[in-house]
Amino acid sequence: MGRHFGDAQFYEVFELSPSGFTGVCRIMNNVDEREAHAAPKKARGIAGILAVQGVQVAAAKVFGPNIKRIQKQFVCVLVSHDEIHSALHVMVRRFPEILAELDRGEGRGVLDWRRLIVE
Repeated sequence: MGRHFGDAQFYEVFELSPSGFTGVCRIMNNVDEREAHAAPKKARGIAGILAVQGVQVAAAKVFGPNIKRIQKQFVCVLVSHDEIHSALHVMVRRFPEILAELDRGEGRGVLDWRRLIVE
C-alpha cells in the first residue's frame, strides 16, 4: 500500500462484498518500468493486467497523473492505511459508495477516504 499505484511490484486482488472480503490472487506488475511517468501506455498496461482478473476497484495511498485514465476503468479509492486489510475493512463498510461510483461508468470520480479515521 505504500508505493505509488503504477509503480507497485504487484497487485493483491480481493473479492469485496457488503459482508467481507476474500483474497483471490496476486498479480505481478510486468509493465515496463522504463515507461515514462504518466505515460498512457503504462496506464493501459496496468489496466489490462487488472482487467483480465475482473478488477473493478483500485485502492492506493498515492495515484499519479494516470489516475485520469485509470478511473475510466476502475473505481479509484485513495486511502491512508498502511495495511491493506485495514483499508479493505473500510471498503466493506462503505461498499454502497463504491457501487454508486461504479455505476457512474467512465464519468466516475475518485473516492478520497484519506481523512477517514484509521480503524
